[in-house]
Amino acid sequence: MLAQAVEHLIKNIVDFPDDVSVRSHENARGELLRVRVNPEDIGRVIGRNGRTANAVRTVAQAISDHKIRVDIMDVRR
Repeated sequence: MLAQAVEHLIKNIVDFPDDVSVRSHENARGELLRVRVNPEDIGRVIGRNGRTANAVRTVAQAISDHKIRVDIMDVRR
């Protein structure tokens, strides 16, 4: 559910919503969400001084009941 919520949030920010994917991974440090977006949208998702990315991380942490990390990367990786 958390990955779907973050995906919905990101898709409403970007110009290429079909290129957005969110994958969830569990590790010893908690849950990791890997958000992949089109390279042209990476600046839009990160935002000025990282404000948009920090807002996405804050929302994800607020709706989660455990430790979570959100990594944002482009689809070329």
